[in-house]
Amino acid sequence: MEALYKNIHQDVIDRCKSGEREAQFQLYKMYYKSMYNTSLRIVGNDTEAEDVMQEAFLSAFKKIDTYSGQVSFGAWLKKIVVNRSLDYLKKRKVHFEELDERIAGEIETPMMETRELDLRKLKEAIMQLPEGYRVVLSLYLLEGYDHDEISEILNISNSSSRSQLLRAKKKLRDYLKKDEVFSIN
Repeated sequence: MEALYKNIHQDVIDRCKSGEREAQFQLYKMYYKSMYNTSLRIVGNDTEAEDVMQEAFLSAFKKIDTYSGQVSFGAWLKKIVVNRSLDYLKKRKVHFEELDERIAGEIETPMMETRELDLRKLKEAIMQLPEGYRVVLSLYLLEGYDHDEISEILNISNSSSRSQLLRAKKKLRDYLKKDEVFSIN
């Protein structure tokens, strides 16, 4: 299968495929920060995110021969990080609450309008969310998965994914409202 995606770091990827440690370290340095942040948004703990991210890189280097260039290397690596992060949460048995779809449809989701975007406070508020809420919110808003994908990844119903997101947004608004970072319309 021919690669569809032209990576700007293809030479480094090719050197990694041949087992070159220096190239692996170079690739690690290029992607470490973004992959760590991805894991942190899902697992919610600095140390655990670091461990998960390290395991994901080890896994990626073991499987690098399977990278075919159908997507960017970063997207391929991010999928490994997301899956490792979710595996970590499954081991901890994160509980995703069910919410009847009829009830979920009745919950209003007013838009948040930014007055002063304080990213530090926003990140702190996201990290305060219960794990189930934080995971779905992160996968949906930050990682770009849709509810069908989230329900498949987490082995929950589509309506559970939607209800987790609704509840996460509500709780996030409550946290942010306390700090008066955002106003609610």
